[in-house]
Amino acid sequence: MITRVQPSLLATAAFALLGSSCGISEPELPPYLEFSEPVLDLGLEREGQIEIRNTGGQSIGPIELVPGEIRDLSGSMVPGSRLSLDPAEIPTLNPGDKRLLTLQLSLDGSLNSGEYDTWVRARGGGCALCCRTNQCREVNALLSVRFTVLSELEAAVTSVRIVAPPFDPRTGDVINLPLEARDEAGTLLQGVPVYWSVNPSQAGYVGKNGQFVGYQTGEASIIAQAGTIADTLALNVLDRNIEGSFSVALIGREVGRYTSDLWLHGDVLYSGTWGTRQTGSHSSFGNTLNVWDISVPGTTFRSIQRSFSIEIDARVVNDVKVRTDGELAIITHEGSNDALNGITILDLDNPLEPTVVSRFTAELESGVHNVWIEGDYAYLVVDGVGNGLRILNISDPENPSVIARFWAGKSFLHDVYVRGGLAFLSHWNAGLVILDVGNGIADGSPENPVEVSRLSDLGGQTHNAWYWPEAGYVFVGEEDFDSPGIMHVVDLRNLLEPREVATFKVPGQTPHNFWLDESTGTLYLAWYGNGVRALDVTGDLLGELDRQGREIAGLVYNGGSGTCNRGSGDTCTWAPQFHRGLVWVSDMNEGLVGLEPPR
Repeated sequence: MITRVQPSLLATAAFALLGSSCGISEPELPPYLEFSEPVLDLGLEREGQIEIRNTGGQSIGPIELVPGEIRDLSGSMVPGSRLSLDPAEIPTLNPGDKRLLTLQLSLDGSLNSGEYDTWVRARGGGCALCCRTNQCREVNALLSVRFTVLSELEAAVTSVRIVAPPFDPRTGDVINLPLEARDEAGTLLQGVPVYWSVNPSQAGYVGKNGQFVGYQTGEASIIAQAGTIADTLALNVLDRNIEGSFSVALIGREVGRYTSDLWLHGDVLYSGTWGTRQTGSHSSFGNTLNVWDISVPGTTFRSIQRSFSIEIDARVVNDVKVRTDGELAIITHEGSNDALNGITILDLDNPLEPTVVSRFTAELESGVHNVWIEGDYAYLVVDGVGNGLRILNISDPENPSVIARFWAGKSFLHDVYVRGGLAFLSHWNAGLVILDVGNGIADGSPENPVEVSRLSDLGGQTHNAWYWPEAGYVFVGEEDFDSPGIMHVVDLRNLLEPREVATFKVPGQTPHNFWLDESTGTLYLAWYGNGVRALDVTGDLLGELDRQGREIAGLVYNGGSGTCNRGSGDTCTWAPQFHRGLVWVSDMNEGLVGLEPPR
C-alpha cells in the first residue's frame, strides 16, 4: 500500500530537521567574507587584483561586488571617473574558497595630480543561517582602494637630486634643501610637485617646500619624491648646546594680595593686584597698585621695598602700563563697587608717588582687562562678548574721549599689543586679529582702525601676542587650562596672510604672558606653576620648538606642585619683563622676583 504524505507535513518535517541540525551539526564558524588585504594601493597603475575569501563555515552567495565613488583627498566626488570589477558578481563562495578579482580604473583625463581613493563592498546575497541565533544575516566585506595621478610634468621626471647644505645643522636650525628634478634629456624641470619626508620620523620635520629642522642629534634621512623618482640625503644633526640657568637676584614680597601684571620704567616697578586673597580671617581685594623702588645697585640676593600704594574702586587691577616717555600711566578697573569700572590715569611727575589725574568710565562699565598706551592714544580691552576694543584720545589726560571701536564679530577680546602702527588683538576664540591703526597698509588710523588680517585657527583661547617686526614673527599665547595651552608662532612677513609655523609647549600647565629680549632673540615666557622659561627664537622658526633644544632654561623658583596652588608660597608666574639686565616676573603668590637671566 502506498501512503501519500501531505505537502504541509513535508514542510513541517523539513523545518524540524533544519532546526535540529543546529545542534550537533552546527557549523564551527559563522559565515564570513574578507579581502586578502584591507587596502589596495594601485599607485600609478590603473588595474590591479585582489582575492576575496570565505573564511566562515557556510556557503555565501550570490556575492555582489559594488564599487564606490572616486573621491579626492578633500572628500569631494570626482565626476566622469569610475572603478569596475571583473567579475561583478560571484554566484557562490563555499567555506575556505577564494576568488581573484580584477579592478580597473577609467579616469577622466582632466583629473588634477594627487592622491585619490574609492572602495569596493562585497555583499553576500540571500540568507546566511547563523545557527546560534537561528537567524539569517547578510555578510559584508569592505576594501579601500587608493591610486595616484601624476601631472604631465611629474611623469617627465627621470632623475631627482637633493642639494646638500654646506654645513651640518644643529637641532632647531631651519635649512632649505634645494631640489633638482630633470627629464630624460637632462633638462632641469621647474615647478614639479615634490613630496618630502624624514626617516626616522622623530628625527625632525620637513615642510612641503623642503625646509628641514632637526629634533634630535644624529643621522636624519631626508627623502624627496617627484613623480615616481626619489632621492635620499643623509644629514648629521648636531647638538644646539645652549643650556643655561636662571638665578634669583631680588625679591619684592607681597603676600597680602595676589599680584597681577607688572611694568617697569627707569628705577621704578609698578604691579597690579588680583581677586580676593584670604589670610587667616582677613580678606584683601585686588584694588591696589603697588610701587617699588628698584634703584638699589648690584645683583646680590636682597629684597626690594614697596615705596607707595594707590587703592582704587576695583576688585581686580589686572593691568598697568607706563607710556614710553614716563610721564603717565594707566591702571584698569574690574569688579568696581560702583559698577562703573573703567581706567585711572596717573601722573608720574614723581614716579615713586603717582597721583591720580582722572578716572574714565564711559563705555567701559563692564570692566577693562588690559591696556596699551601708544603716544596720545590708549587702546583698551573691554570685558564681555560684543564689546571688544575702545581707542581713547588721551592727549588731554584730564578729559580723555573714545574715538574708535572694534569688535571681531564673535567671542570677546582679551588683550591688545600695538607696534609699528598695527594693533594685535588677542580675541580669544576669534583668534589673532590685526588692525591698521597708522601703519598705512590698509589706510587705517587710531580714529579709524581697519582690519588687515586675522588667523582664527590657533586652537581658541587666544590670550596674548608679541610682535617682532625684525624677524616677522608674532608669538601668541593660548591660555587653555584643560589641554593645556601652548605658544604659537605666526609668520607675519606677509601681513595679509598670517600663518602658523611653529609651537612651543611645557607639559602640565598653560602659558600666560611673554616678553622678548630682541637684542639676543630670547623669549621669556610666564608659565604659571611651571615658572618662567627662556627660549631661543633666533633664526627661522619651524615645527615643535620644545623638541629642538631651543629652551635655554626654566625655573620654578619657589617650588610647588606645578599647579600654582593660589594662597600658598608655590610658584605661580604671571608675567615677565626684561629690564636693565634682569628678568622681572610677577608671581601671584610671592609678589615680584628679579632673576639673573641665562648667559
